[in-house]
Parts: sequence; C-alpha cells; structure tokens
Amino acid sequence: MSTGNLNVAPAAPRSRKKIVLYHQTLHGPNNGPPVSLLPLLTNNTGITHIIVAAFHINDPPGAITLNDHIPEHTRNETLWAEVAWCQASGVKVLAMVGGAAKGSFDRLASEDHARHGAYYAPFRDMLRRHNFDGVDLDIEEPTSMLGCIRLIDRLRADFGPSFLITLAPVATALLVGQPHLSGPLFSYHELERLRGHEIAWYNTQFYNGWGDASTSFWYESVIATGWKPEKVLLGMLTNPTNGGSGFVVQSRADSVIHSIRLRHPTFGGVMGWEYFNALPGDLARPWEWAGHMSGVLAAPMPVLQQQQQQQPIRPYGAPAIPPPAPHPFPAESVRTLQELGFSQQQAVAALNSTSGNVEYAAGLLFQD
Repeated sequence: MSTGNLNVAPAAPRSRKKIVLYHQTLHGPNNGPPVSLLPLLTNNTGITHIIVAAFHINDPPGAITLNDHIPEHTRNETLWAEVAWCQASGVKVLAMVGGAAKGSFDRLASEDHARHGAYYAPFRDMLRRHNFDGVDLDIEEPTSMLGCIRLIDRLRADFGPSFLITLAPVATALLVGQPHLSGPLFSYHELERLRGHEIAWYNTQFYNGWGDASTSFWYESVIATGWKPEKVLLGMLTNPTNGGSGFVVQSRADSVIHSIRLRHPTFGGVMGWEYFNALPGDLARPWEWAGHMSGVLAAPMPVLQQQQQQQPIRPYGAPAIPPPAPHPFPAESVRTLQELGFSQQQAVAALNSTSGNVEYAAGLLFQD
C-alpha cells in the first residue's frame, strides 16, 4: 500500500533503538472522535512499533473484545485503516492480549489442551484477519508456565519466524525472588531460558510501584541478573494520569536513558504507556513523545575506553534488590497492607488500582 497524499514533515533524528507506544484509548474524551495514529507518520517521529490494546479472551470461545467492543465494531473502522497505513510505512503493529482484566490467560494458556484450543483458534483467526505483525502477552494474572510455552509455540508455528512475540512483565518479574503479576510459579528467567529464542523483547513496566524509571538503578539491577540489554525495554508512563504512580518528567527520563545507553550500547529502547495523551504534547500533539524519544536515542554518545564500558555482572540468578519504587501514598497506608502479609510492591499496586483506598486495596489483594 502506498502512503498516498500523507504530508510528511522533515525527518526527526532516527534511532536504531525501538520506540514502542501502546494504543489503548482509541477515542477522545466523552466518546469523541478516533485518536489518529497518522501524526506518528506525518511528523516523522521515528516510531518503530505500535501495540493495539487491549484484547480480552472472554467466555464462550470466540468472544473476543478490544477493550469494550468486538474488534469488528464500526467504531474501530478508522483504527484498522490507520493500522494498514502504519504498516505500509514500515511501522510494525502488534496486538496486546491480557492486562489488568483477568481471565485471558486462564483460557489461552490453559494446560487443558481442549480448553486452550477452543479459545486459541478464534484469537489466531482474529490476528490473521487484521494482519498483525505480532502479539504482546501482558500476563497480569497467575498463569501456567507450561501453558504459556505452548501458546508461544503455537503462535510461532502458525505465524512463522517473522512474527513478533513480546511480553510485558513488571520490572520485579525480571529480578529474582521478587513478587510480580504473573503468579508465584511463573519464572521469566526460566521462560527466557526455554523460549528466549522465540521472544523478541520484553516491554518492561518500570512504574506503578513495580519499578522506577527515575533512576537507572532499577534497570541496572535487572541487567545484573543476566538479562541482555537489547531485550529489556525501559517502559514508562507517558502521562501521570496513565498510572497510579511512577511518572518521570521528561528531562529526568532523558538523563536515565543517557546513563543506560552509556553503559549498554545494545540497549533495546523505550516503551510508553500510552499514546493518546503522551506528554509533552498531551491530547493535542501526543506524537511528540515518540519524536522526542527518537532524538534522545539517536543522540551521539561519547566513546568510552573498553575498561570503562565493562562492569561487574552478578552471576545469573543472583538476587538484586533495588531501593523501593517511589509512590504518592501515605507510608501508613502501605504499612497497613504489609502487616496483612503483602509485599510493598503488592501494596502499592493495589493502592494504585483503588486510588489509595486502603480498605478497597486490602479486598483486592485478598481476592487475588
């Protein structure tokens, strides 16, 4: 497909790193017009990947929704047309499945072969129907490792070697012995060992109490346990309203990215949650985040001596415990939940989900 009459602005500095944006809020406020992806192209932002979110696998088999509507709903017509434009311009588009709404992986990654197949086949057909370049597995519920591996294997068998398979763990999931959202029996280190050759990269969430992007310490702690920098993207909130905590102002984020690039020339890039109101442009010019990141990631770096580039790495699997991630909640609220037997990360995540209400947060934690 040709990009036709799109007016293309002068090119921004291009980076070889990944610049990934999630696109979940598909319409403007109060059921407004579709949020257009085309400015990411016409302003030459350097965007490399867009992840359409969030697909949910519901009951019965075949009941798939994109947020609150079926993917083929008329409200999504503009989305699918613009996805094709983006792909024709060289931007890869993935489908995110899962997220905060639980149930998708209980069905897709079930160890029961018949149950898995019943839910997987319609999902596979939907991915084909909309010509996705890949899928992002955002596993935020206790999930079977065996079931996840089978899901990855089936995706690879059905879509071939060029199909992108990514995952979206919280930062603590890439550490050792830390709580995370995929369940106590789910090990990302083990998944990488067994199926790392099939996984393109990890859209790692360094926010909402599960990590901290305001300093390079958390990222370095992850890398120190054996992860390759090219596979771990620094995931950030693009606007403080897009999460309960963890937004990092742009100037600070730039400094952190510079520090990571200095230590790790193969650094994979950045991920932003999410597109529609990304700063500095907010609702009017959300594409500016990608353009800015393109410049930051393409900026020349000083050449370091070999001995300066090297740094001691912990043996694979050794524990790395970074400082607690910052959050806006009263210490007493967090301590109350910890005294109920939950970790600080779990407490902060629950408070994020309940706007700081301790009682509701406790109910959410016990429900899980």
